[in-house]
Amino acid sequence: MQTVQHWINGTTTEGDGARFGDVTNPATGKVTSRVALASKATTEEGIAAAAAAFPAWRDTSLARRVQILFAFRELLNARKGELAAIITAEHGKVLEDALGEIARGQEVVEFACGIPHLIKGGYTENASTKVDVHSIRQPLGVSAIISPFNFPAMVPMWFFPVAIAAGNTIVLKPSEKDPTAANWLAALWKEAGLPDGVFNVVHGDKESVDAILDSPQVSSVSFVGSTPIAKYVYERGTASGKRVQALGGAKNHMLVLPDADLDLAADAAVNAGFGAAGERCMAVSALVAVDSIADELIAKIAERTRTLRIGDGTRGCDMGPLITAAHRDKVAGYIDAGVEAGATLVIDGRNPSPDAEGDGFFLNPTLFDRVTPEMSIYQDEIFGPVLSVVRVESFDDGLELVNSNPYGNGTAIFTNDGGAARRFENEVTVGMIGINVPIPVPMAYYSFGGWKNSLFGDSHAYGTEGVHFFTRGKVVTTRWQDPSHGGLNLGFPTNA
Repeated sequence: MQTVQHWINGTTTEGDGARFGDVTNPATGKVTSRVALASKATTEEGIAAAAAAFPAWRDTSLARRVQILFAFRELLNARKGELAAIITAEHGKVLEDALGEIARGQEVVEFACGIPHLIKGGYTENASTKVDVHSIRQPLGVSAIISPFNFPAMVPMWFFPVAIAAGNTIVLKPSEKDPTAANWLAALWKEAGLPDGVFNVVHGDKESVDAILDSPQVSSVSFVGSTPIAKYVYERGTASGKRVQALGGAKNHMLVLPDADLDLAADAAVNAGFGAAGERCMAVSALVAVDSIADELIAKIAERTRTLRIGDGTRGCDMGPLITAAHRDKVAGYIDAGVEAGATLVIDGRNPSPDAEGDGFFLNPTLFDRVTPEMSIYQDEIFGPVLSVVRVESFDDGLELVNSNPYGNGTAIFTNDGGAARRFENEVTVGMIGINVPIPVPMAYYSFGGWKNSLFGDSHAYGTEGVHFFTRGKVVTTRWQDPSHGGLNLGFPTNA
């Protein structure tokens, strides 16, 4: 069986070879490879390679760094189909969705190609008499990335293009559930001309994560995952003096007002609720409907949901499997809990008939109505294809519901009332907002991140906040004495 190895200092290595994990195709349920799980020593080997490569990469010219980024971009554009097939085989999302993930990550690469402008300093002449002041931004050093299973290419690409462009070196710890994409990206960087040691991949579990968080050679940590782990990463990483951005979980609401285009809203709810089998941190899992239009809206959502084709992501289906059997069973348990709590089960996804071979980890899309805030299907981030409709009497009630939730990642409002939309934008306590847009993931030149329990740390991902996260500022004050003698000067004469 093929082994997914670590990528350290420009080549693959099995490390100490003591522990391995299975990599499974979620559409078939079959183990397709195994992944080496790093010990503390192997993780430290990857960190040491990044630390050794940092001085030379830091001093590489901006022009050369950008050339390598452009080369990486062109290679990725030409071969993105290979990467999409890897993502579908190990994560399960449909090929079209995998290609979309790559495209959104590529936007950050393109943003990072502008790094010469993005890290320009300022200059003030004669701030005091014959004293000048200027500012510069410099890289941090070794930047670690701990990424989740749901976006094995896009989430790492939120971080490493900007970090590398700014002069940092990388240790990426991807999810052990779908690890191959990270190695593919590492090989592509090498082909693009990135020096060995600048981009390293260490596969593993908690042992490797803790080694990263405790290492004195790691300067920053970027994390995406559940809220409890995000909090753990933030607290342990900052305790050892690291700069940390830890993006946590979500319970994203979509508020639909009576004046909204209900067909548009129904399309958006299905797309945002069931895309990637609901395994998105920006998925809409709580649809907040003003009661006067709730029945009509739910009927439209149900009609569309019943047309979805579930199965192997290579077969042109609309939705693929969940990542593991254990996660599939956990999501099914939430459906059981919703029924027991008294929610109205409009569409039951617990008995799927997928278009797939073998014993994959499938659930059909599930739709609940009359969900109340005390139910677990409302309170918890289910991370599966379960859409819960909560009915409210008014806009004010819907806004209060969103703001009282402990998460603050993403939200959306569907309305044709500009005043209501503007008030929602102003008053909602959420980091990313969509107005008639269901999944408001910002473009690469803005920044991604939530509020409240959805983010630990002060910096959002990519955009200008990402540039500042991966660099630190210096201010230099300079005074030069006037020449003590005239000397030769063949320059053009002036009257100064």
